[in-house]
Amino acid sequence: MKQKVSFVIPCYRSEKTIEGVTEEIKEAMGKLPEYTYEVILVNDCSPDDTFSVIRKLCEKEENIYGISLARNFGQHAALMAGFHQASGDILVCLDDDGQTPANEVGKLLGELEKGADVVYAKYEHKQHNAFRNFGSRVNDWMLCFMLNKPRDLYISSYFAARRFILDEMIRYENAYPYVIGLVLRATKNIRNVTVAHRERTIGTSGYTIKKLLALWFNGFTAFSEKPLRIATMIGVLCAGAGFLYGIYTIIKKFINPAVPLGFSALMSAIVFIGGMLMLMLGMIGEYVGRMYICMNHAPQYVIRETAGKKKEEKKAGSEAETETLKTKDGEKERQP
Repeated sequence: MKQKVSFVIPCYRSEKTIEGVTEEIKEAMGKLPEYTYEVILVNDCSPDDTFSVIRKLCEKEENIYGISLARNFGQHAALMAGFHQASGDILVCLDDDGQTPANEVGKLLGELEKGADVVYAKYEHKQHNAFRNFGSRVNDWMLCFMLNKPRDLYISSYFAARRFILDEMIRYENAYPYVIGLVLRATKNIRNVTVAHRERTIGTSGYTIKKLLALWFNGFTAFSEKPLRIATMIGVLCAGAGFLYGIYTIIKKFINPAVPLGFSALMSAIVFIGGMLMLMLGMIGEYVGRMYICMNHAPQYVIRETAGKKKEEKKAGSEAETETLKTKDGEKERQP
């Protein structure tokens, strides 16, 4: 029996590139007859005509399904929206800009066949700009330090995963999804395969400093308690330093009573300790605020509109379920 591959692609400002990506997927999967596939395109409230292009693709191809979110929820929330619609035995995620080589998906699928649970594409020569590469390096450091990612494991937006990993990820229902964190907490059987990375031919990266900072904060506050432990350690160090400095001041006063009290040193200590306290309180507030938002059931995403065959299948399934319920109710009424 053929395995089904579900391609999930978050789309933002990709009206000129997404059609080429889907054509490349079609061509690549045509060379892999042992698999069937579907493509789920998630429009993350793109300001251009991305969803209009997605609609046309859905009309042309039966196995393409489109989702349009009500507002811009971010890449990881868009991925989660696609994950909930994926019906395949294998999940593959890639970018919408054509830089990730869809024609090399066979390498990822081949590594899964060898026993891996998740396979990430590794780029020998990344074609991102300097800012994006710097952001990737900081993100990699954060993953190693906060989420215990193996240092030799390369993480990218192009990856393949088995169905049980997908099922584990969609169990996460909180408002701040972080796909890499969900993968790392589900399995350690993760491998890399080397693929090419293309230069961007159209448009610019959608990641800004604000979005990258939000992504990093989301990663370590949603899936790690280490920032709180670091805050505790810094508090202990500051308290210890203050205690030692107080002893030093007393001894110095006994040795040389003429030494004036150090106003500058006192103010420096107050400013330093006050700044550290505010930083730690802000960190704790970040955690508490996220807990509050999650307790109020803030949605990961909101779907405004869908396109493609799955919409019809879902409607037919709902009608069939309604008929079944009516039948059961009728049977209950006929019972004495």
